[in-house]
Amino acid sequence: MRHTSRVFASLSCLALLVTRTPSHAQVVADSVAQPDRARVRENAVVDTLPTVHVTDTFDRSIRRLRAASQGAITATGIASRPLTRPGAILEAVPGVLISQHSGEGKANQYYLRGFNLDHGTDMATFVAGMPVNMPSHGHGQGYSDLNFLIPELVTGVEYRKGTYFAEEGDFSGAGAAHLAYANRVDRPTAEWSQGEDGYRRGLLIGSIPAARGDLLYGLELFHNDGPWARPDDYRKVNALLRWGRTGPGSGFRLTAMGYDGEWNSTDQVPSRAVQSGHISRYGLIDPTDGGQSHRYSLSADWQRFSPRSFTQATAYAVEYGLNLFSNFTYFLDDTLRGDQFEQADRRVVTGFRASHSWNTEWAGRAVENLAGVQVRRDDIGTVGLYHTQARTRLSTTREDRVAQTSASPYAQSVMRWSPWFRSLLGVRGDAYWFDVQSDNPLNSGSEHSALVSPKLGVSLGPWAKTAFFVNVGRGFHSNDARGATITVDPRTLEPAERVKPLARATGAEVGAMSDAIHGLQTSLAFWRLDLESELVFIGDAGATEASRPSRRTGFEWTARYMAGGRIQLEADAAWSRARFTDADPAGDRIPGAVEGVVSAGVALPDARGWFAGVRLRHFGPRPLIEDNSVRSQASTLLNADLGVALGRWGRLGLEAFNLLDAKASDIDYYYASRLSGEPASGLDDIHTHPEPPRTFRLRLSAHWPWDGAAPESPRGGHPRSGATRF
Repeated sequence: MRHTSRVFASLSCLALLVTRTPSHAQVVADSVAQPDRARVRENAVVDTLPTVHVTDTFDRSIRRLRAASQGAITATGIASRPLTRPGAILEAVPGVLISQHSGEGKANQYYLRGFNLDHGTDMATFVAGMPVNMPSHGHGQGYSDLNFLIPELVTGVEYRKGTYFAEEGDFSGAGAAHLAYANRVDRPTAEWSQGEDGYRRGLLIGSIPAARGDLLYGLELFHNDGPWARPDDYRKVNALLRWGRTGPGSGFRLTAMGYDGEWNSTDQVPSRAVQSGHISRYGLIDPTDGGQSHRYSLSADWQRFSPRSFTQATAYAVEYGLNLFSNFTYFLDDTLRGDQFEQADRRVVTGFRASHSWNTEWAGRAVENLAGVQVRRDDIGTVGLYHTQARTRLSTTREDRVAQTSASPYAQSVMRWSPWFRSLLGVRGDAYWFDVQSDNPLNSGSEHSALVSPKLGVSLGPWAKTAFFVNVGRGFHSNDARGATITVDPRTLEPAERVKPLARATGAEVGAMSDAIHGLQTSLAFWRLDLESELVFIGDAGATEASRPSRRTGFEWTARYMAGGRIQLEADAAWSRARFTDADPAGDRIPGAVEGVVSAGVALPDARGWFAGVRLRHFGPRPLIEDNSVRSQASTLLNADLGVALGRWGRLGLEAFNLLDAKASDIDYYYASRLSGEPASGLDDIHTHPEPPRTFRLRLSAHWPWDGAAPESPRGGHPRSGATRF
């Protein structure tokens, strides 16, 4: 790959040459993903404490929570899950589903709270304090690609759902997830995984003392073909260097990450082509679809803490690129050369986040205060759409340069009125500046928009280890900058209507969380979310556009139980009702909106050297068009993980995906497309991307030096201990 030799050579050589182990290294969670001051402080000073082994999957201190749908998942809870792809780590968040409609190198599809979130709109994701979502992206608003993630280095996930938190801004209407990275690991680990369909993965991670701190290194080499008639041939390299030092009352971390990937794509295909035998279940129409992407980043995180306050600041820079070739309608628009198109995105993202929290008193009552500011700029050198054939450009549909800047101050106070009553009052301001330079001057221009979002919450209890929560708040998602300045359609040159730069979201929730039964944690939340503008999939263009207002309502229930201190049992159920709220003869259903989701799992992290886990995921049927006359089929998948410790030096594991070999769809769409020989107007049909068949992967990991200690990680990827709680 053309970026690999240039960017990763030095990181790879360093990682491969390092064989020393720290004298007493532990995994320490990245504090950027932990806005709660008390929890951040615990993690920041943990290197002065003895190793603590955490066996439960959830933070059990409900006094720290501000809503029933808020929570955190520890490294143990993540490690007990077989992962089909890096983004599947977000399925640890109750109610979240991950799928794919194209090659694995592309960002996943996300589902939560009645949304088909496309590739990330209305779900904000952060890794090591850096935002992942890309506004005004070449493929989709809020594009969130997690292929640069190394799951073995994730020490926890903190999640928040709804519009009730002042710290959360753009794309967080349905929810936000903060993934924390390790600061160091116990011992160096080398791992090799081998599976069906060309699956190969090599991993090397470790830590060494350096410059009176700790240097964490990681290197991942990956290849996968998948079951497709034309192999994906997905190749990627991930590399990471992370240095940090924690002293009395302060800490500092510097993180460099690099990702480079190339792949072929089997996009969604029309059901009629499979049913007629024109292609196989894993066949394709256009054999030249695919893409390449890279992401290089550098970030710094500084912290200062005391018994009554906590201050942190994070600065980051990301250089990113994508060239994606897709063909969703085949020969509908161009009957001779086909409808393949290229979406290109080149940008540099810079940003700064700072916050200060402190404890004080007012009228004799304890108050927890938080104030902060977030600034981000996206300098998009190229965001383009091109008509292509076999990845060769035939014409330019649109090509733009975009500069987008946002500044977002916020403040929040939590007052304890009594031992059983707390109130939360917050406010957030967001100001956006857009500048678009288009290849068609009629679509160039500048725009500015701002809004204020209040937040309010009440916590009651706990009584008998049960607490109740009520939350309301306003939020938003930004729309593509090009939609805010457009005046003519780039293809037809007909007049085009501009969209509002910022679309308002209003949410409310009532719920409860309980630890009343020893070893069992349960939560129940009823919620509602109104969106001023909905993003819907436009099949013949392979894009999204802002359109009608909507309302979603639903509930979420979760349960976690530790049986006998070893066996982990968990179950989640979520149901949503999604409707457009304006009158339209087409109907009021929102295409692709998820309705019912159920997941459950049993895990045995460690039993006399053995570990095992089984997980079930049910993805309910969904409307595919507005009148609900066409719906997708439900799917149920079963994954499993089994392994054994190999003495004191490593582990051997076997992962099984789609264990029941279900003939299910990973995703479905309904729109018009045209195959060769079909009517010029095309045919309306369900277009599907199938779930891969039953697949097995074997994983072997080794740790050194052999100091007599048994490996501690359920996945065998590395020993993860210490501050894995939030």
